[in-house]
Amino acid sequence: MNAAGPDLGRPAVVVTPMRRRHLPGVLAIESRVYPRPWSSKLFEDELERRGRCYLVARQGEAVVGYAGLLMIADDGHVSTVAVDPGVQGRSIATRLLVELVRCSLELGARQLTLEVRASNERAQRIYGRLGFAPVGARKAYYGDNGEDAVVMWAHDITTDAYAARLDAIEAELGAATVRSGLDVATHAPPVHPAAARSGAGGGRMGSA
Repeated sequence: MNAAGPDLGRPAVVVTPMRRRHLPGVLAIESRVYPRPWSSKLFEDELERRGRCYLVARQGEAVVGYAGLLMIADDGHVSTVAVDPGVQGRSIATRLLVELVRCSLELGARQLTLEVRASNERAQRIYGRLGFAPVGARKAYYGDNGEDAVVMWAHDITTDAYAARLDAIEAELGAATVRSGLDVATHAPPVHPAAARSGAGGGRMGSA
């Protein structure tokens, strides 16, 4: 895809650290894509915790997607990804995930993991593009309907080959993602595993 493709005429996708001012837009999407949406308080608490990276994607002034990750030792755990259903299919989730991976590397991640609904094949394809591979399942993981979760891991994320993978994905997206404020978003050190257990968890992938 080149810059004259489907992105022509649309506002640029700007990826920036999630701030409290973004939460109304985040929560509006959250309520549309998840049967058990996170509360404002949960997001606020996560934004205050160390070893986290939460990003939003904006087009113009509108929040159109978001993603989050927490560190457990040197494992980066993707905790949530969601895109407004009204703009799905425009690679916004992919753009967010590319930046989330880079954020995790700044936090010291050496591998990444997540859980995703077994029925969400679209999300699994997106994750697979970024090097995640299924390694097992968690039975009846999702409380709303008892659905199993597929556990996926991405290894070798610190290698030149993986960096080249990210660059190739970006090149295929056409118009470049506009990065704003990300150089100061990831300076918090990782948390100890025991501390991380009290925060948000569980892989969540909304509309992509």
